[in-house]
Amino acid sequence: MLKSIAVRVSQGTQYIKDPRTANPVGLRGKPVIGNAACGSACTACMAACPTGAITLNPVQIDLGRCVMCGDCAPVCPSRKLTFTNDFRLASTDRAALMVSASHPDIDPIKVSKALHQRFGRSLKLRSVSAGGCNGCELEVNALGNVNFDLGRYGIDIVASPRHADGLVLTGPITRNMAQALQTCWDAMPEPKLVIAVGACAISGSPFEGSSAVERSFLERFKPTLYVPGCPPHPLTFVCGILDLLGIPS
Repeated sequence: MLKSIAVRVSQGTQYIKDPRTANPVGLRGKPVIGNAACGSACTACMAACPTGAITLNPVQIDLGRCVMCGDCAPVCPSRKLTFTNDFRLASTDRAALMVSASHPDIDPIKVSKALHQRFGRSLKLRSVSAGGCNGCELEVNALGNVNFDLGRYGIDIVASPRHADGLVLTGPITRNMAQALQTCWDAMPEPKLVIAVGACAISGSPFEGSSAVERSFLERFKPTLYVPGCPPHPLTFVCGILDLLGIPS
């Protein structure tokens, strides 16, 4: 008992009272693209990007493809690229995930009055790993721990799609999982929504274009919320869903 108390005292308070004002030290979060001029015909950052998330003229980073590896920053001769620990990356608009010098911030999440009225006090989510590496899945599992405690807002991950209001999609959607994903979606009662979590779910990155991937599900059912990252920090998910539903911290 005394050892348990000593550990508790040494660790301090793990509970994050207000997720929106948290400060995750050491997190590689939102990239910043400075105004420094690129070198003549320089393509170093684009060449270093493993997922094709960077385009030039002007320099832009697609957070829907970016895996936050950070390989682009050190190879840039003009030091144009840096990363912050800003975890507020979620968006209701896929196009808003494009970051550039002229568009440094992700557009604010559009609060849905209809979703707030229906799910503002209780939202049940079913998580489906559609060929994921288990990175995003681990972070989704962490949403229920003492640090983030998503359940305090009436939001829970449930075991059955029959009990779910929303689908939390992780992974690039492999062909082997395409039918299982559709079956899960069909089993969920209306109204329902899709939350795409991680670069793989949002764009297929780094497996985009692979013959092993079958992403037509997202052509039929557009995500209501995009949560970028590889994997996304739980705070990115928590703040994104709270903003979507208009729930105060």
